[in-house]
Amino acid sequence: MSAAASDSVPAWAIPPAAAQESCGAFLREQMQASGHRNLVIGLSGGIDSAVAAGLAVAALGADRVRGVMLPYATSSAASLVDAQAVASCLGMAVEKVDITPMADAFLAGIPAGERVRRGNVMARCRMVVLYDRSARDDALVLGTGNRTEGLLGYTTMYGDNACALNPIGQLYKTEVRLLAAHLGLPAAVLTKAPSADLWEGQADEDELGVTYAEVDRLLHALVDDRLGERQLAALGFEPALVARVTARVKAMAFKRRLPPVAAMPGRPDPDAGDPGATP
Repeated sequence: MSAAASDSVPAWAIPPAAAQESCGAFLREQMQASGHRNLVIGLSGGIDSAVAAGLAVAALGADRVRGVMLPYATSSAASLVDAQAVASCLGMAVEKVDITPMADAFLAGIPAGERVRRGNVMARCRMVVLYDRSARDDALVLGTGNRTEGLLGYTTMYGDNACALNPIGQLYKTEVRLLAAHLGLPAAVLTKAPSADLWEGQADEDELGVTYAEVDRLLHALVDDRLGERQLAALGFEPALVARVTARVKAMAFKRRLPPVAAMPGRPDPDAGDPGATP
């Protein structure tokens, strides 16, 4: 029995209107608390960055959100076209910064066959540019990673997972797709195959070895509903897939946490509560 999701909206998915309301409130609260007015976001031409930008524009206004397109020499030309279409659709400003010169300074020492290492360099170069722009514009960097990627560790530390705040980090890819349609984003963004665009022909689902629809259904059952192996098998999930995904979620936990710091006697965490409060 296949565990692939049907074309209908999953019962567990957060309705897009409700998701937008929650994400919008989050963005407004975080911006007010930070004392910053503006956001900067890397626009890849993909659905995640498009939805994050769309939520920010809807919550704060287009004048407070700036996009940056960050192509490398091998990036798809269609990605730039789609990123520009998103910016135009949302009425937000956008600029292009070619990361090829800065990335090539690192990549010269990395063999062409080392795709993951080379892709990590590109992802981190992009974040260098975004944080530079955030300093220039007195802005915060808006995150674009979804819950599916976070649970599977399908992200580059201090690359695409670096940000000051992230409105879609608890939304599965399935829910991001629903939001994209709800926000009225360009059709090309909704229908294109998900890709980090780190090398020619890259496709997320090829690398993961499973479709987002299928893995989202499994992750929801495994992580949110905390179902065991027998229950998952009863839902039609292949044991090999369950074992592989379970192992990956556990192994990638370090990417979802701040770096652990050794505790020292008499050194309280200033962010754990009121440091002056009486125990």
